[in-house]
Amino acid sequence: MSDSIPVMQSRPVIITPYTSRWVAEYQSMATRLRAAAGSSALRIDHIGSTSVPELAAKDVIDVQITVADITDCAALIGALQQVGFTRGAQIEFDMSSTLPERDMQLAKRYMREPVGERRTHIHIRQAAHLNQRMALLFRDYLRATPAVRAQYETIKRRAAQLFPENIDGYIWLKDAPIQIIHEAAVLWAAAGSWAPGSDHD
Repeated sequence: MSDSIPVMQSRPVIITPYTSRWVAEYQSMATRLRAAAGSSALRIDHIGSTSVPELAAKDVIDVQITVADITDCAALIGALQQVGFTRGAQIEFDMSSTLPERDMQLAKRYMREPVGERRTHIHIRQAAHLNQRMALLFRDYLRATPAVRAQYETIKRRAAQLFPENIDGYIWLKDAPIQIIHEAAVLWAAAGSWAPGSDHD
């Protein structure tokens, strides 16, 4: 990410207490995605803060669809669009402060919920790529380490206080702590022979 603070104003940033409703909403969405995606989806997972029990979050469900080849998922996207899912912003790569822009380890496709439904971010990523693995590892590490989870919530709440109307500023402020937490998660995973959690659909 850039070292300069983003100044573009965008949608409000509102952090809400954890609710088990997020799990049910994810499960409903995952069932629909699986029906449309079929065998194109190697796995479908609840990721992001709403996937971590007891962690406050923005009221947005994040879903990761894992595919075999990120450069060959036009048919999957078409199948999702046929049942109402929409293309969001034309995001083709995740951002990272540690890898060059447009590194294929960060490649993804991004989709959104059908018009009028609850906000959902759908991240299509390739199996074993850094961004696909990081989303699952970050989730599982926060689930397993209450102290880190609490500290991360504090960071999120403070970022929302500093950038209440600027989602880009909120994300920018969280970037460095996320990288540090991820490095700790990598060590945690290596020590315990981590494998992704089994709560995919």
